[in-house]
Amino acid sequence: MKVLIIGASGFIGLPVARALSRAGHIVYGLTRSESKAKALAAEEIIPIVGEPSNPEKWVSLVSTLDVVIEAVAGADLKTQSSGIFQAVVHAAQTIRPSHAPKLAYIYTSGTWVHGDDRETIVTDTTPITKPVELVAWRPALEQEIVTSTVVNGIVIRPSMLYGYSGSILSMMFQRAYKGKVSWFGTPGGRLAFVHADDLADLYLRAAEKAQLVRGQIFDGTNDFTESADELLEKLVQVSGAQGPYEYVQASNLFETAITATALIRPYLGRALLGWQPRKAGVIDNLEVYYKAWKATDSSSSPPRTRSGTGAYKL
Repeated sequence: MKVLIIGASGFIGLPVARALSRAGHIVYGLTRSESKAKALAAEEIIPIVGEPSNPEKWVSLVSTLDVVIEAVAGADLKTQSSGIFQAVVHAAQTIRPSHAPKLAYIYTSGTWVHGDDRETIVTDTTPITKPVELVAWRPALEQEIVTSTVVNGIVIRPSMLYGYSGSILSMMFQRAYKGKVSWFGTPGGRLAFVHADDLADLYLRAAEKAQLVRGQIFDGTNDFTESADELLEKLVQVSGAQGPYEYVQASNLFETAITATALIRPYLGRALLGWQPRKAGVIDNLEVYYKAWKATDSSSSPPRTRSGTGAYKL
């Protein structure tokens, strides 16, 4: 296949691009900078430098592509995400050969659409009624994509990612590195996680079977949630930080969102795609994940956390 990944240098997009390339597909990767374009080329990914919101740089590819994957960074991207989708739909209608199979379009949403609920178990197909405020706009866009008659729309909802440079967990690790383990929220929460590599495998399977699973929404998360209290306690031990851990009050919508409990029991990825996460959970293998974070390029000075990285797609 020929696949375009919009946001190919992000925490989600890069592992997905690598997985597709390893599987033998031709992968185009849109990124914003020349330096990241060079890094993509070294991964055998064909780089395109440009802004996701400016289709002129990439939309002409739609005429020959099999799949477009939108993995743009951030949780507050209503206008941009909608604009990217509309640009792809317009191109599919105007420049794609009339006899061509439908283009597959995979949109990256997030499990925060399930809301914050410590009692109700939810699945891929549970109706969305009270999404986290930060991403309250996403369910409508999800439905617009999966009901499209122009493209084969698919939605993947990653939970919080872990592994490598840490994604959102880098915020927690950074606090521990400085000597104190703290997190937003209140005791008793449970967090849904997925390793970046396992998530990439879900995208690969969805892309390869897009003609069969069009119109589906997949929760990309582990089979189990993890106790926030146990995670923080384990991080005190692993990092050598001063205990005990503590909870702090959230000061904005993003900090509120990352405390959300969603008791997710995903099944569609397993049932339709044969997908199964394989990486050890966060708590079980926390020492490895913490050391991996420390070994990133900014290990001598813990990495700054930006809500605009490819990690924050929850």
